[in-house]
Parts: sequence; C-alpha cells; structure tokens
Amino acid sequence: MIRALYTASTGMVAQQLNIDVISNNMANVNTLAYKKSRAEFQDLLYQSLRTPGGVAAAGLQQPTGMQLGHGVRPSAIKKDFSMGDFKQTNNPLDMTIEGDGFFQILMPDGTISYSRAGAFNKDSEGNMVTSDGFPLEPAISIPTDATSVIIGVDGTVSVYTPGTTTATEVGTIELANFVNPTGLESLGRSLYRPTQASGDPTTGTPGLDGLGTIAQGFLEMTNVNIVEEMVDLITAQRAYELNSKAIQAADDLLTVAANLRR
Repeated sequence: MIRALYTASTGMVAQQLNIDVISNNMANVNTLAYKKSRAEFQDLLYQSLRTPGGVAAAGLQQPTGMQLGHGVRPSAIKKDFSMGDFKQTNNPLDMTIEGDGFFQILMPDGTISYSRAGAFNKDSEGNMVTSDGFPLEPAISIPTDATSVIIGVDGTVSVYTPGTTTATEVGTIELANFVNPTGLESLGRSLYRPTQASGDPTTGTPGLDGLGTIAQGFLEMTNVNIVEEMVDLITAQRAYELNSKAIQAADDLLTVAANLRR
C-alpha cells in the first residue's frame, strides 16, 4: 500500500508536467511559427518478484513472471517542427519558408540563432531585422529610396528605385537546416540555438539541397491544433484525477490496517 502511494504520486507529477506543456501550446496558439511541444514519458524500473522463464518445481519453466512497476517519469519534451498554416499579409518584408529550413538571425553577442518566423522590418539604416531589432544574416540592406521590394523563391532580394525600369539585386537570403531539428534549444522569441544533439547547421540557397523556398507576403502560423490540445488536456486532467483516486484508495486501506483491533 505504501508502494501504491509513491507510484500514484509519480503519475500525478507526470500529468502535471503534461498539463504544463499543453498550456504552453495553447498560450502560443497565435504566435508566429511557434512549434508545439509534446511531453513523453517512460515507466520506471521494475521489482522482479518472480523472473519470467524461471524454473518452478519439478524443473518446469514458469511461463510468466511477477514484475511490479514503480510508476512513471518524464523522458523528454519534444518539439514538433511540422509546418504550420500560411497567412497572407501582402507585406513585402514578410516571408515564409515552404519546406525545411530556418532563417539565420545575428544576435547581439555575435552568435547566430535560427528562426522560422519571417516577420521582418527595416531599421533606421534600412537593414532587414526582426521585431526585436536583430538583423538577418547575411545582412541585407534596403535602399531608402526603394519603391518596391521583390523577394524571389530562391531568396534573391531585389528593389526598384525611382527612374529605373529594372530591378537591382541587393542581397540573397540564405537558409540553414539541421540533421535533428528537435535537438535545438528554444530561446524564446521564436529563436533556436544549435546543440550537440541538433548537429551543426548546413546553409544554402532556398530551393536547393533539401531547403524550402521563400514565399513573399506570407507568414507561417503556429502548428498548434487547438482541438487536439483540448482533447489532450481533458485526457491529462482525467489521468491526474485517477492517480489521485489511487492515492485515496491506498490511504483508505492503510486506515483500515491502522484501525485493526485484537
């Protein structure tokens, strides 16, 4: 009965973490390019009261054993990098990646972070930057007198200026990809940092070497499905309640045992 108390408590802790993950997904249902997370669990070690396949009396083999589990523990919180829906904005500096890849963002400390969010703006010098002011890498500067900006599917950025009839190329957007994107470290602000688990980034031209293409005037929305999250939330809530019932049942049994009289 004491074992049941500890076992059920691990279930409550695990479902609390599950609800935390689901809550974060639901909170970011309108966040650009947010990738939903999924909590994964594994069972704890088992106490073998009788080993499967052991030898019983008269040399007979036991077809089954007796192994008692000790609950559950979280094993990972995994990011799902499947593509979200696209939203048309008609803003010339808004971009989305159709396929695999990440935009490269230069951070204040000189390191490179990676993002799927393509909502870019111009700073006071015409550089393409994120909403936090972090510049795109490699740097692309839009002339102040540009009348229109054209971004090709291959990442080429061209502008029209007054008095010209042909577009002038001002830079090219490069994308990066990883062998294991789920190994990236989330930094918030829709930014990710590579780790040993993700591997080193490989950069290239959009549309080549497995990288996605660029679509101008669109933004990638979150891949959170609110209906699925609601179902998962209800399931986690009921699992939490069931584990609490198991603790109450074990406590009732202990109460009976404590009240025994000769």
